[in-house]
Amino acid sequence: MNAQMVLTMGQDALLTLLMVSAPILGIVLLVGLVISLFQAITQINEATLTFIPKLVAAMLALAIAGPWMLSMLVDFIRRTIETIPGSLI
Repeated sequence: MNAQMVLTMGQDALLTLLMVSAPILGIVLLVGLVISLFQAITQINEATLTFIPKLVAAMLALAIAGPWMLSMLVDFIRRTIETIPGSLI
């Protein structure tokens, strides 16, 4: 295993991490923005108001995008394990 393979595996790991986390983070960010706008318009300063909608949005995003995220992770792990025999030579 040379330095180029290690860098390629690290780059692939970071790209997979970004792709897997993007749906949940994007939806939670959007819900947080909407709730913050609602709080600014109505002048309600309640810190716990944002927690429940973000949690529900994260669970819905996980339910919808979960199978795709799992398949991405399984593909990454499969590719990583398949490169083991070639890297030992």
